[in-house]
Amino acid sequence: FDYITKPFKIDEIKRVIKSATTRKGSNQNNSTEKSFDNIIGHSPEMIKIFDLIKRIAPTPANALIYGESGTGKELVARAIHQNSGRARYPFVALNCAAIPATLIESELFGYEKGAFTGANKRKSGMVEMADGGTLFLDEIAELPLDMQAKLLRFLQEGEYLPLGSSVTKKVNVRIIAATNKELLNEINKGNFRNDLYYRLY
Repeated sequence: FDYITKPFKIDEIKRVIKSATTRKGSNQNNSTEKSFDNIIGHSPEMIKIFDLIKRIAPTPANALIYGESGTGKELVARAIHQNSGRARYPFVALNCAAIPATLIESELFGYEKGAFTGANKRKSGMVEMADGGTLFLDEIAELPLDMQAKLLRFLQEGEYLPLGSSVTKKVNVRIIAATNKELLNEINKGNFRNDLYYRLY
C-alpha cells in the first residue's frame, strides 16, 4: 500500500496505517471502488494515470501504453483489465522481444499437430488462451513486419489461422500493447505499420 523510509518517525507510521485502514474500509463498503492495489503512487502524475485507467477500462477499445523499461507498463495493463468487464476472464501477457521471430506466430496463434517438425500435438495460441479477456503485447515495436500484418488482420476481423490449419477461428480478445519506443519514429523508419498503429492507439 505504501512504504516508509528509514530513519522513520512514529507519527509517519501512524499516518500510513490510518490511511491504509481507511482505504480498506472504503473498499469494503463500496463494491464499485476501482482497484489499483499493485500500483503505488500519490503524485499528480499518478493520479492522472489512475483517472485514465478508470476512463479506459470500461470501454471495448484497444490500448497502447508508452513508458521506459521498468516503469510498470504491465501493471497499468493489468489494472485496465481488472477494472473492465473482462476481469473474470484471463489476462495473458507476451513479450514480443523475448520470442524469436520464427516462433512468434505459433506462440500467438497456436498450431495443429503435424504443422511442422516437432509439432506432435495441437497447441493453443495466446489469443485463444485470452478469449474473453485481455492479451497484453509488451514491446510491440519488436514485432516483425510480417507478424504485424497478421496481427492487424486479427484486430480487424477477430479471426486467426493456427499454423497447419485451413479453418479460421474466432475469439473475443482486447489487445493492450506497450512499448518504450516512439512508434511514429518507427513508422517513419519503415519498422512499424501505420495502419496497425492506428488500430492500437
